[in-house]
Amino acid sequence: MRTALIVLRKDLLLELRGFETLPAMVLFSIVTFVIFHFGLNRSTIDGQLAAAVLTVTLLFAAMLGINRLFVAEREQGGFDAFLLAPVDRTALLVAKAIALFIFLVVLEVIAVPAFAVLLLGPPIGRVLPGLALVLLLGNVGMSVIGTLVSAIAVHTRARDLIGPVIGLPLLIPALIGTARGVGPLLAPHASGSPPAKWLAILALYDLVFALLSYAVFDFLLEDQ
Repeated sequence: MRTALIVLRKDLLLELRGFETLPAMVLFSIVTFVIFHFGLNRSTIDGQLAAAVLTVTLLFAAMLGINRLFVAEREQGGFDAFLLAPVDRTALLVAKAIALFIFLVVLEVIAVPAFAVLLLGPPIGRVLPGLALVLLLGNVGMSVIGTLVSAIAVHTRARDLIGPVIGLPLLIPALIGTARGVGPLLAPHASGSPPAKWLAILALYDLVFALLSYAVFDFLLEDQ
């Protein structure tokens, strides 16, 4: 865990100094909301349509962060250092997944209010705790799968293409679960509680893919 925290601190410091990933993710999401605002030709949206617009926008914004997650290790020899160092190599997986999770949380702190202002009809304040819970569960899945996919794609010439091609199909269950969990919260006169069924599906998805990623990452790193 100490190794993972050191790598995480390095990644966060690099982002704070360069601001290469987060601003691009935030700008992409806000521009997408503006496009939907004019493209749908509706002043407000709600319910499942609003949930679909929000979750799809956040997913594609997350792909920008996923594509750049291992760029520093690729360009500066970080993979070779991990192979040579006497540390648990899965610490790199844990650190990168936590870093991506933090990026996604910061993105949503900015993007969700922008979505509420630009598109959303029903007030969001009362359902905010339930919405945050669903989005956090979705973030866990995107972070784990995104880290694994990024580690594979970064060693290819077309990493910006390979990442979405591999990652998006794997993230479809997380996208469906998040959208179905968010939909009732954004409906008029929503109860404020997300459906327990979709929370359970998201939690199971997160657990299965977290264990799978942890099991194969060490072998994946050795093959690079």
